[in-house]
Amino acid sequence: MPAVETATGLVRRARKIDRVLAQTYPDARCELDFDNPFELLVVTVLSAQTTDKRVNAVRPTLFAAYPDPAAMAAADRAHLEQILGPLGFFRAKAESLLKLSAVLVEQYAGQVPPRLDDLVKLPGVGRKTANVVLGNAFGIPGITVDTHFGRLARRFGWTEQTDPVKVEHAIGALFPPRDWTMLSHHLIWHGRRVCHARRPACGACPVARWCPAYGEGPTDAAEAAKLVKTEGRA
Repeated sequence: MPAVETATGLVRRARKIDRVLAQTYPDARCELDFDNPFELLVVTVLSAQTTDKRVNAVRPTLFAAYPDPAAMAAADRAHLEQILGPLGFFRAKAESLLKLSAVLVEQYAGQVPPRLDDLVKLPGVGRKTANVVLGNAFGIPGITVDTHFGRLARRFGWTEQTDPVKVEHAIGALFPPRDWTMLSHHLIWHGRRVCHARRPACGACPVARWCPAYGEGPTDAAEAAKLVKTEGRA
């Protein structure tokens, strides 16, 4: 890469990285299981400070008991907390789900609103969760800035911002909206499998040649290969 990268060069490099990641992870998708917008909203809220695998494990029991906002708003708190127990912070999460469901019933006729401004007003819902729901449940473009996305966006030299909203806007300017949702999946999958926070597998990275942070982790192919995970977070 040139010492001074032009704005056009940055866009080209960013889109090249995304194309390679798309080829590397053709099955990239939301790793939370869901059947409808309400389920996705709930499991995304629950995924904070735990793993997708744990959330997916409690999902069948949770929605068998409380399949829609009306049922969940009327849930017995103790029973709800018991279901959520394996996720940690179960009392706070139960409180969020009770409030969230009540608002959906009272203000949105039990439907999840397909609008960012409405979603971020819901209890326990921020821009990250809202964009997950918009992109994956409604097909409305959104950039999901979780810890993986933010880390990779900075390592790739796409932005120096650390505030998630500023990262979202900075990266959104590099890609057309139609690419935003899948871009989020590509970076999150790569962050979970190869570009780890502490020891990125640089020597096994398919986009190493375009990455200014190359060398932060082992560059030896054999050593780096040992760091690669075949799945997302356990």
